[in-house]
Amino acid sequence: MASDPLVASFAALVAVLLLASPATAKLTTLYYQKTCPNVEKIVSDVVTTKQISTPTTAAGALRLFFHDCFVGGCDASVLVSSNAFNRAERDADDNVSLPGDGFDAIVRAKTALELQCPGVVSCADVLALATRELVLMLGGPFYRVRLGRKDALTSTAASIAGNLPGPNMTVDQLISLFAGRHFTVQELVVLSGAHTVGFSHCSQFASRIFGYDGGARVAHDPAMSPSFAQALQKACANYVKNPTIAAFNDVMTPGKFDNMYYQNLLRGLGLLASDQALALDPRTKPFVQLYAANQTAFFNDFSRAMEKVSVLGVKAGRKGEVRRRCDVFNNLTT
Repeated sequence: MASDPLVASFAALVAVLLLASPATAKLTTLYYQKTCPNVEKIVSDVVTTKQISTPTTAAGALRLFFHDCFVGGCDASVLVSSNAFNRAERDADDNVSLPGDGFDAIVRAKTALELQCPGVVSCADVLALATRELVLMLGGPFYRVRLGRKDALTSTAASIAGNLPGPNMTVDQLISLFAGRHFTVQELVVLSGAHTVGFSHCSQFASRIFGYDGGARVAHDPAMSPSFAQALQKACANYVKNPTIAAFNDVMTPGKFDNMYYQNLLRGLGLLASDQALALDPRTKPFVQLYAANQTAFFNDFSRAMEKVSVLGVKAGRKGEVRRRCDVFNNLTT
């Protein structure tokens, strides 16, 4: 695990330079200081109320945030609804299972902001702020959210394929996907820790618990704890007839943002194949072990990685707009 400090410093500098686009340089935590000074409080109040009434909101918004930023950047393109002229990102196969409560939280926050500061705060900024506030509500770490993003002018379902992590991806595929966005192997592992909350539908892990490797129907992935696999087989027995059946990503503390996700992986309690693989591959296992043993290290590294995610591909100037409604472009012919 030891490395040359000079090499590490140079790599960090390169990562910063790669991210420092002209649009990113314009982002600041004080962006709305004069035009909408209460933006953070307004967003926090709205999403807090939503989370209290619907506890699945936080995980939904966090997943929404990742799906937005990993495809074309953090520009609220995933929030746009399809219309007669265009099939938008949210209706792509990889996005149809995005939780409605995540969308609803952003719509509510944007509506509250439009009443106080009409036409000022972008939907992309609302999503970034809401995600941070909801992570905090679940006991996760605070991290800085710079503001000033513009909303995308396009959103197409065709742009999604191959640009999001999949539940059955290999570690090679995951590393390649994250490296394409200038994330290290360690950042891949720490961002995967977002799976400490939320749930996954049975169809996303059925191949691990039913007829694994072409065996009998009861055969399961040997990397799974046998009792865990049996419990999932029972819970998901009718998933083909009822595709809404799901299981918590973190079976131990599903409603708390903590490092239990990593502890689960080391015990064979990872739900998705792509998650469990992180505890088996020698390139990723040391980081899984680190975060399983040290929640402070996880929180610190997660905070830094989330700041990095939040500035992916941000739009500025005429390359974006501030939508009046998050689900519709200001110009319907866009």
